[in-house]
Amino acid sequence: MKLVYTSAESASVEDGVSHFMEKLKTAKGGAGWYIVSAQLNITFGAFMHISALLLVDESKTGGDLAVVYSTGGGREAAVLGVVEKLNTVIKNAEVVSFRIGSYTTPVTRRTYAVGIVAYNRPALQASEVSKTSDRRELLAHVLSLFDYNPRVLNVSELARIFDVSRDTIYYDIQQILEEKKRD
Repeated sequence: MKLVYTSAESASVEDGVSHFMEKLKTAKGGAGWYIVSAQLNITFGAFMHISALLLVDESKTGGDLAVVYSTGGGREAAVLGVVEKLNTVIKNAEVVSFRIGSYTTPVTRRTYAVGIVAYNRPALQASEVSKTSDRRELLAHVLSLFDYNPRVLNVSELARIFDVSRDTIYYDIQQILEEKKRD
């Protein structure tokens, strides 16, 4: 287990959310984690500040954070927009902690709501994976465990398990390795 802290601060809600997610991706690295406990915070003022202090178990996977925002139509409409967005993220997930805050700018009177949720998603079984993105996420995790060495994978067996062609698995691996190079 270890503690992980990530925060971001910005005068712009959009930039603050974007910077937070970038910093979270860096903190998470290539490997996954399972969130045991979370302290989440959102504050507004001249700057918006988002922070997350997580207790994570690196021997398990499935944990993640989602940060979303919504604007317009007053405080209630903005908060309901955030709730709607977060509900799509946490469907079938175990929620560890969440926080929602709202702020109306003094000059433009524009209302923002920001929400953050820490959650764990149950591990996917290979037979349950139907979308390309889910298959690649699973393959990327396996590759990360082996220092991104594709030679450790049995491509024929993976193709059988996922019910796709060997070429599809090779293409997935190629895409994962190219994305890793860009990071």
